Amino acid sequence: QVQLVESGGGLVQAGDSLRLSCTASGRTFRSLVLGWFRQAPGKEREFVTRILQSGDATCYADSVKGRFTISRDNVKNTAYLQMDSLKPEDTAVYYCVADLTPRPCASGRESRYFGSWGQGTQVNVSS
Repeated sequence: QVQLVESGGGLVQAGDSLRLSCTASGRTFRSLVLGWFRQAPGKEREFVTRILQSGDATCYADSVKGRFTISRDNVKNTAYLQMDSLKPEDTAVYYCVADLTPRPCASGRESRYFGSWGQGTQVNVSS
């Protein structure tokens, strides 16, 4: 079982940047596929991004491509989500996720493919 703890959420203005962190424990960090989902009020949970164990294979939702960057530090056991040029529609609870099985970008975006979830961190972007 993997324990995931997110941090870094908050209230920012449109155009600002924010960096979320996700610290993992309970499993060898290097063995984990890591990712982020988000859920806005009244909407379904949606895939944002994921990074494979190697750290050089990333995948993004079209809505965040070019603005968000996922990375990982295998020494600090931490994943990061750098969010730039934030928009009000990015407002959501952001969840860090993890799993052991690497999947292709196109077909591996469903929430059921990630067995471990953090408690979420709130991001609010004002216009």
